[in-house]
Amino acid sequence: MYKIETPSSEQDFTEYFAFRWKMLREPWNFPEGSEKDEYEQVSQHRMMRNSDGEVIAVGRVHMNTAEEAQVRHVAVEKAYQGKGLAKMLVASLESVARTEGAVRIVTNSTQASIALFTSLGFKAQKGAPKELGEQQRQQMVKKLSDPSSILLHPKWCKLLQDTWHDTIPISEQMGIKLHQFSGRTLETRASLNKNINLHGTMFAGSIFSLATLTGWGMIFLQLKEKGLDGEIVLGDGNIHYHKPITLQPRALCNIESLTGKFELLGKNKKCQIKLSVAILDGDNAVAEFSGVFWVLPITESAVEEDS
Repeated sequence: MYKIETPSSEQDFTEYFAFRWKMLREPWNFPEGSEKDEYEQVSQHRMMRNSDGEVIAVGRVHMNTAEEAQVRHVAVEKAYQGKGLAKMLVASLESVARTEGAVRIVTNSTQASIALFTSLGFKAQKGAPKELGEQQRQQMVKKLSDPSSILLHPKWCKLLQDTWHDTIPISEQMGIKLHQFSGRTLETRASLNKNINLHGTMFAGSIFSLATLTGWGMIFLQLKEKGLDGEIVLGDGNIHYHKPITLQPRALCNIESLTGKFELLGKNKKCQIKLSVAILDGDNAVAEFSGVFWVLPITESAVEEDS
């Protein structure tokens, strides 16, 4: 039985890159060091060892954009090929891409690996970019979906996601995505890699932003449910941190936490909404956010100016 590992120590990475060079660069007479590129620091790396502790397979994934991940540098020792190790590695890297919020995953495949990626659900695209001169590469793409994701009112959810990205561009840079909306609970997620500090944990400011946008988003969806419209602004926000985030940043807002009178908007009056957001690292609660938001009526003059 072979286990997939994440290299963490300096020795791990030394062996990881040495194997990558031996398998993917040495046969083409490229010097040591050519196996690395500018994406190493922002990538997720995986490798496998045999019973003697020798590296026998490696692979890497990184985010090209907030929605697209790319698998690269998958290699398996010749003596261990045909045992399903490459499929295990790619499946593990695909899981990472899903966690990071990718909706599609791409790879530039050699002719020898097209069959592998085809069996994993990738489809060939037009064009064949070249790498290392002699090697023809075929771009292949796989669309990702999350079977656990529940989106009630998907059009409203898409509008919310688009509103975040259009009006708060940093939300896209942080990899903040609406993950689930059941009508009673809104869950959002963020990319840890895009918000990581020098300690390997999520920036406190990024956690606060995730919580604030989640509360803002819940109010946005409630307004849609009630057929109301208004400008949502944060009046006050407080957060209590208990533990750092080192895995998967998640934020949950339940409708039971909301208090306020939305009907005031129907009378052209502003309304105050209080709510709370739970912050989790995977399945572990690590922080709580309490927010006071104001929803301001959109006046006729404001509508005329926008028209």
